[in-house]
Amino acid sequence: MALPTARNQILTFQGGEALGTSHRWPGGQYCAIHTSRGLVGCGIYDIRPANEFNLAVAIARGTPAKPLAEPEDLFDAKILEVSQAAERLGVRVGMTGREAVEAMLTAK
Repeated sequence: MALPTARNQILTFQGGEALGTSHRWPGGQYCAIHTSRGLVGCGIYDIRPANEFNLAVAIARGTPAKPLAEPEDLFDAKILEVSQAAERLGVRVGMTGREAVEAMLTAK
């Protein structure tokens, strides 16, 4: 059986750069955009430990028909959950993933 694949790439936003990551294997995948302050990720991430460890995390969820497989898929996805640390950076439920990344990059 083949090993899973992983891809990392630098993504450019108005507020700066972030690291986009994706991981795939037969039957599954996940992706995220990592900033120096936190991450915007797909539904595999969990807000509870993010709150416990004071991590800035914003989560969007795909569907079986439209999975979030590549970091670029997060750009237009709606944020459905936000950790308390992400809220302090200005990230809000209902933003797009791109807006959430920009808020993390430009927060004071």
